[in-house]
Amino acid sequence: MSMKMRKCPECGIYTLEDKCPKCSGELKVIYPPKFSIEDKYGKYRRILKKELRDKNESH
Repeated sequence: MSMKMRKCPECGIYTLEDKCPKCSGELKVIYPPKFSIEDKYGKYRRILKKELRDKNESH
C-alpha cells in the first residue's frame, strides 16, 4: 500500500488502498506529477496536446 491518496473514477470514493473498497475498481492517483525543469516527457505532452486540439478543431 502506498501513501498517496487515490480516487475511484467509478464511484468517486477516496482511499489509500490499491483497489477501491466499494466496487473493487482501479484507482487513479489524484496528485499531478512533480514539476521538474528537466521535463523528460514535456515534448511528448505538447505533441499530444496539439494533436488533440487539431482533432477537436476539425470536428
